[in-house]
Amino acid sequence: MSIDIERHARHILLKEIGGPGQNKLARAHIALIGVGGLGAPAALYLAAAGVGKLTLIDPDYVSLDNLQRQILYTTKDIGAPKAQRAKDRLTALDPRLHCDIHAVKADAQNLPALLQGVDVVLDGCDDFETRFAVNHAAIAAQIPLISGALGRWDAQASVFAGHESETACYQCFVPDIPPEAETCERVGVVGPLTGICGSLMALEAIKLITGAGQVLKNRLWIYEGLTARTRIVTLAKDPACPSCGTL
Repeated sequence: MSIDIERHARHILLKEIGGPGQNKLARAHIALIGVGGLGAPAALYLAAAGVGKLTLIDPDYVSLDNLQRQILYTTKDIGAPKAQRAKDRLTALDPRLHCDIHAVKADAQNLPALLQGVDVVLDGCDDFETRFAVNHAAIAAQIPLISGALGRWDAQASVFAGHESETACYQCFVPDIPPEAETCERVGVVGPLTGICGSLMALEAIKLITGAGQVLKNRLWIYEGLTARTRIVTLAKDPACPSCGTL
């Protein structure tokens, strides 16, 4: 796929991306698990960045309470399938984008097929069972996984690659599903926090595809919204991890 030089001029000027990196983005295929609070801003920036193909996986419909943070949608979209409305908006941003949509819940059964040919997967879901399934599927497909999560005023993200011998997977970080896991629906979340974390996830994907900089492998980025503090926590591969410890 050729690139639109004028559209992506600001990327091409960057020595870490340039023409070769922009061509890599144009050939890249990225899957997003969920196009909600994290997936919506991530998808917008990936489409704007010139990623050639996005696969959007989300079974939900737009609701009024989504609009406080899911900036991909408008009031007119209420009641419509998120995946379809996301595709409409993203292809309006860049008509050259190839966008596949799957209005299904990602699970252990359908993920192997959904991730075929994917270079990077972004997981922005609010469900630990799905997170574990995505982690297993990403390891099996040998593709990096960018995972983000939100609290009321806090966000975190990392790049997991359990198929690599020295890199932690998601289950190295979260060995078991927490017994009392909180969700945004239950405890709330401040809207702009989703944009901060979703944008970081898109940035990590761009770095992975182009080879620019150092991605967040074996490092967890944590942002505290109430104090505007950012910190990095080191992660390590768990030799006893049930997902990747034997790899």
